[in-house]
Amino acid sequence: MTRQATDYAALVGIDWADRKHDICLQASDAEQREFLVLEHRPEAIDEWANALRVRFGGRPVAVCLEQRKGALIVALAKYDHLVLYPINPLLVASRRRGLKPSGAKSDPGDAEIILDLLSEHRADLRAWHPDDPRTRQLQALVEARRTLVESRVRTTNALTANLKLYFPQGLDCFEDIASPLACEFLSQWPSLGQAQRARDPTLTTFFHRHGVRGEALIAARIAALRQAMPLTADSGILVPALLRTKTLVAVLRAQLDGIAEYDDAIAKVFKAHPDAFIFASLPGAGATFAPRLLAAFGSDRERFASASAIQQYAGIAPVTEASGQSRWIHWRFACPRFVRQSIVEWAGMSMRYSYWAQAYYRSLRDRGKAHNAAVRALAFKWLRIVFRCWQQRKPYDEATYLFALRERQSPLLQSMATPQATA
Repeated sequence: MTRQATDYAALVGIDWADRKHDICLQASDAEQREFLVLEHRPEAIDEWANALRVRFGGRPVAVCLEQRKGALIVALAKYDHLVLYPINPLLVASRRRGLKPSGAKSDPGDAEIILDLLSEHRADLRAWHPDDPRTRQLQALVEARRTLVESRVRTTNALTANLKLYFPQGLDCFEDIASPLACEFLSQWPSLGQAQRARDPTLTTFFHRHGVRGEALIAARIAALRQAMPLTADSGILVPALLRTKTLVAVLRAQLDGIAEYDDAIAKVFKAHPDAFIFASLPGAGATFAPRLLAAFGSDRERFASASAIQQYAGIAPVTEASGQSRWIHWRFACPRFVRQSIVEWAGMSMRYSYWAQAYYRSLRDRGKAHNAAVRALAFKWLRIVFRCWQQRKPYDEATYLFALRERQSPLLQSMATPQATA
């Protein structure tokens, strides 16, 4: 339910920081603004929040801050008399530059700018309504897992570059460097000399123990090690490189274990979520994308008024800029990157499992669209479908959607029938 500005006993702007927060407050029945500095301690925050409750008799207080995630909004979320309005820091920076072209900045000044934005544009701002704890838990887990995966990629890139300095043959001993096999191999034989000193039965047993069953493949790897020539014998390169390999392998091993633990935790939370069946039914979603898509949509059905709203929120809907006779269409820059990444990556995966999605992508490519543009267009179309399933709490059914296309006599059906006719 939307509140009017007069519904609030007071409006508050907070410029948050690591150790303290500058606050600008204006009571609804006062013209004078109050400024104070609040320490970032649970006790201090609790004392301030409860003081507002007592002062205004439990009436709601609107609080605006430049934080959608973080310690301060977590601390304030538990007080039911505080209505939180997170805003983009770029909005405050833009307002500050307009008011102070000199670039002057102060924390109390930023708090007052935030209060002005809340006071003047509250109708355009959206109060923060957090999802239920289970959904927020899933959101935190999938985002943390993605961060860890990106960290693992950096580690494997560094390890690959390091091996190429002195032991490039080691990269041919496993298919994927981001694997327990690679970690164990490089822990036992981090250099060509050590690998060549190992007996053939020892290497064969090692590969068998780590799931490599092709005898011809194992023999080829061992033969390549036996015939290999060291890239360098320079101790100025070998000693630091060996230590770096040891360090990076330890980091990679911890990252792989961490990702596996995240996968287990995500699977358990996702399975227990009441909306899991909706996203598990999506073609190609699987164990990776289904939880990420559920986290992107959340559990609050009133959060998005239409499919267009989530298309814009996710950064899938393009932005049109028009001025005079010029018109420019580009993709949306201000959006949650992880959400857009999840939806676009899943849309690309869905082509392997959905006949109409593959046909739609192919039709766009035939019309000259680039691969990335075609996948984003497919994601745009998918969001309308998933939004409806989510709103109606129904799983996706490919046959139902194909029947709907047939009822509408969609041109897509013709492009889908063309390959069959050719065959």
